[in-house]
Amino acid sequence: MSIAEERIDRLHQLAHDAAAEGDHERAREYVRLARRVAERNRCGLPKKFRRFTCDKCDAYLIPGTNARVRTQAGGHVVVRCDCGETKRYPY
Repeated sequence: MSIAEERIDRLHQLAHDAAAEGDHERAREYVRLARRVAERNRCGLPKKFRRFTCDKCDAYLIPGTNARVRTQAGGHVVVRCDCGETKRYPY
C-alpha cells in the first residue's frame, strides 16, 4: 500500500468521525483533501469512500442524517444527498 493510499484511508476515517460528531464542514474538508491526494497521485478512491461521499457538495454521507437511502425494484440502491444529488448502485 502506497503512502497516498494510506493517507486516503486515514482521511476517510477522519471524515467519518467528523460527520458522526456533527461537524459537517470539517468532514467536507477531509473529503476534498482525499480527492486531491488521489488526483495528484493518480490512484483511485476506494469504493467504500466513493459510496459515502457526494460528488456535488463533497459531503460525507450518513444515512438518515444527511442522506436518504432507498432500494428500487430494478435492483438498485438510490442514495440522495441533502443537496439533491442522486447516486444509484446495483446490488
